Amino acid sequence: MRKIVLTVLALLCVAPVFAGGKYRTDRDIPYREEFARCKLDVSYVKKASDRPVIVWFHGGGLTEGAKHTPEALLAQDYVVVAAGYRLYPEAQVVDIIDDAAAAVAWVAKNISRYGGSPSKIYLAGHSAGGYLVAMLGLDKHYLAKYGVDADSMAAIAPYSGQMITHFTERAARGIPATRPVVDELAPLYHIRPDAPPFLVITGGRDVELYRRYEENAYFVEMMKLAGHKDIVFLEEDGFDHGGMAAPAHLLLMKYIKERL
Repeated sequence: MRKIVLTVLALLCVAPVFAGGKYRTDRDIPYREEFARCKLDVSYVKKASDRPVIVWFHGGGLTEGAKHTPEALLAQDYVVVAAGYRLYPEAQVVDIIDDAAAAVAWVAKNISRYGGSPSKIYLAGHSAGGYLVAMLGLDKHYLAKYGVDADSMAAIAPYSGQMITHFTERAARGIPATRPVVDELAPLYHIRPDAPPFLVITGGRDVELYRRYEENAYFVEMMKLAGHKDIVFLEEDGFDHGGMAAPAHLLLMKYIKERL
C-alpha cells in the first residue's frame, strides 16, 4: 500500500489541463431499451482512434445518484462513458450488477465507432460504482452472459468500493451495516489470481466510511495471497469517503498514462 499525501499545492501541480472543449458528448444512448435509467453518455474527441476508454459508474449506495462524466477524466483525449443503471428497490442488487455488465458489453461492442479501443477499456467507479466494477472484474459470469471476457478489461479501478457484500443488499436481508458478510455478492468472495489488473484507491483510513480503508486493504492482501501480480493500492491521506473521488480521478489518469 502506498499512502498518498495530497495537498492543495500538490493537486495544482499534477492536475491536468481539462480538454473538455475538444469533446463531443452523445447523451442518453440506451443499452437496455426496457429500462429508462439504462443509458450512457459517451464523450469523445472527433477523429481520434484507438484511444483508451474509461467506463464510469456513479456512487450513491445503489439507491440514488445518476450518471455523470467527471470533468477530470476529460484530460487526455480518452473516451469516457458515463453509465446509468437501475436503483434499489426498483431492481435487486444482482440486477444492478447485471445492468453494469450490459453497459460494459455495449461499450466493448460499439466503442470503436467513437474512437475507443475495445482492448483498452478501464472500468472505474466511486463507492457503489466501485463495488460494481469490482464485481464485474472478479465474477466473470456477469460479463460472460453478454459475450465479454472480464479478463479482457485493461484494468479495474474501484474508488472506495465495497469489497464485502454491499450494505444495501445486507439491509434488504435485515443485516446491519456494521455486520460484515462475504458471499457471492461480495468481490472478496470471487478473488482469483488471473483477474484483470486492479487500481484500488481509498480515502484516509481514519475518515473513510465504515472503515472502508481496512476493507480494501484486506481485499488487496487477499488478492496478493491468491497470486494476483498486478494490483496497486493507494490511500489518500486526509480525504474522506465523499472527498476522495476528485483526487482519485487524477491518480487514475496517471495510472492509465503509465500503462500505455
